[in-house]
Amino acid sequence: MKDILKNFTILYVEDSEMVRKNAVEYLSRIAKNVIEAKDGKEALGMWKKYKPDIIITDINMPRLNGLDMASYIRAHDKDVQIIVATAHSDTDYLLRAVELQLVKYIIKPITKEKLAEALQKSVQLIQDKSKFNLPLSSTCRYNAYEKLIYDKDKEIKLTKNELLFLDLLAHHHTRVVKYEEIEDAIWAYEGMTQDSIRSLVRGLRKKVPKDAIENISGVGYRLHIFKS
Repeated sequence: MKDILKNFTILYVEDSEMVRKNAVEYLSRIAKNVIEAKDGKEALGMWKKYKPDIIITDINMPRLNGLDMASYIRAHDKDVQIIVATAHSDTDYLLRAVELQLVKYIIKPITKEKLAEALQKSVQLIQDKSKFNLPLSSTCRYNAYEKLIYDKDKEIKLTKNELLFLDLLAHHHTRVVKYEEIEDAIWAYEGMTQDSIRSLVRGLRKKVPKDAIENISGVGYRLHIFKS
């Protein structure tokens, strides 16, 4: 599990600074990147910016609680794995956790063993998803764990923005990714222009199979998965 997690980004959300610090210290040793937030509202901004693979969140927090935050994220992202932690085993919370397709409901205090168990389940769920290894042609594939693209087993070099764009399309390959989502993921601060997105797509299309990236006029882009 640890080897796989080295390719993942985890967002940890907790209003208790001490609990958050201890958890982030542990997670940083096993994951590629760990981002932290002190409440649900701050976490939404982190989610939009970093697009984490796994979110671990407390429920009772100021400004925006964990379940309301998870509800918003789940409405926009069906793939991210969400783990919730709370000091109380409330039936209503459990029911909402099921409705939101959350990975695990952890009862505090949080221990390394509880985190490891929840992360193991997250990894298994991610492995079951087709986004793990997406074929773009008979010889080209995108590996979502490694975040690398290969053609005939040779790695194709991508720029930072090309990788962000391709990974976004891969994570949502069953639908069209809207322009607003692309802007949030790549140009959240400076804003996206028509020239910037066209230049990005033009450069990426030179590196991936023909027709792998489709533009839906006025809406956004989608990734075509190769079917043999």
